Amino acid sequence: MAEMELWFTEQQTPDLGFTCKITKTIYTAKTQYQELAILETKQFGRMLVLDGAVQTTIADEFCYHELISHVPLFTHPNPKKVAVIGGGDGGVIREILKHDEVEKAYLIEIDREVIEASKKYLPEISCALDDERAEVIITDGIKFVSENKNMFDVIIVDSTDPVGPAVGLFQDSFYKAVFECLKEDGLFVAQTESPFYDQDLIKNVFHAVKSIFPITRLYLGFIPTYPSGLWSFTLGSKRYDPLEVDISRIKRIDTKYYNPELHKALFALPTFVQEIIK
Repeated sequence: MAEMELWFTEQQTPDLGFTCKITKTIYTAKTQYQELAILETKQFGRMLVLDGAVQTTIADEFCYHELISHVPLFTHPNPKKVAVIGGGDGGVIREILKHDEVEKAYLIEIDREVIEASKKYLPEISCALDDERAEVIITDGIKFVSENKNMFDVIIVDSTDPVGPAVGLFQDSFYKAVFECLKEDGLFVAQTESPFYDQDLIKNVFHAVKSIFPITRLYLGFIPTYPSGLWSFTLGSKRYDPLEVDISRIKRIDTKYYNPELHKALFALPTFVQEIIK
């Protein structure tokens, strides 16, 4: 009798799925906000899934977490106080705390159960959440940003896809609140989905941020388990331009994707992506 195989499929578009062979379902829960699962996959190791969408995996998490963290943190000359909106797995906090000048990193996460599951089943990713420089605040990120003014040097919006509790994180009013939450020379970055499948979203976000921030840049990176693999990040800055960073002054830190030579290269956009944000 043939051995039964189990496969997980994320429907990334109405016409496309991403499928992984599953060796074990480690944990599942229906939280107050979403369906949560930790799966053991053959190809990518342990995988965090929320509402059927892959959030991170042990094998490729470094791509996303390094890209969204180190570009803004090496663009700002002295990021002492940093906030992460979303990102309950803790990967961005881990990367932020590789920067010695950071005095405090706040994780603003709406769903406590994502944090608890990540601590238990994804310790490689969540390992810095108990660091003395990290503070976890369980609340709605939109509410938190709107209630705090002139507070952070850098804000990183590590949101899920623009559905469910994350919808408001892709709206103009949120970016205006982020602007006010940043100090006078602050900057922020948000993940803004795939240039292959989310062109309207990227265009709308880029122009919304551009209408608020003096400097707005789009950059790209490769994340194998995300739709199409090619992923975009939008950076809005009050003063510092990532393209004007002196890369000779970027410190070498423990990374597997990001490096000083890559810093400006990430902003060199393919022609079709340039067309999206025109």
